[in-house]
Amino acid sequence: MAFPLRSPRDTIGGIMVFGRILDKIRLHAREGKLPDGYHLGFIAGKRTFDDRVCTLLGVSFEALTERVLQGGSDEEILEWCFATGRRPDDEHIRLFNGFMTKRGWRDEASAGLEEQKAEAGLAQRTDIVTFFELMDVEEGRAP
Repeated sequence: MAFPLRSPRDTIGGIMVFGRILDKIRLHAREGKLPDGYHLGFIAGKRTFDDRVCTLLGVSFEALTERVLQGGSDEEILEWCFATGRRPDDEHIRLFNGFMTKRGWRDEASAGLEEQKAEAGLAQRTDIVTFFELMDVEEGRAP
């Protein structure tokens, strides 16, 4: 069976991570939990990818969750985000995606990346330098 979450690199409407968030919301609703080590929404005192996507779109995670649970395609839910929050232009999406793909590489999140690599038994993997790479390796996708 394939891992139940899309890669953070997969896009909906050009926006990375968004589809993965929808997968997590749906999986949690269906099974009542996520795989060990995964979280949904926010972690107190930390910025998460879920938080950053919601900020980009100008919607709360709670409102997004409610909308996802009402049903509809990924594209319909994204259109709802645009109508409810805001529609970033192509330049904002390009900058956002660039930021997200590099998260953990030589920035203030680097220490957290190293901690998560160690927790996953991947501390020796010097080829994993971003959170996207770590997620893909942990989930059986080549970075």
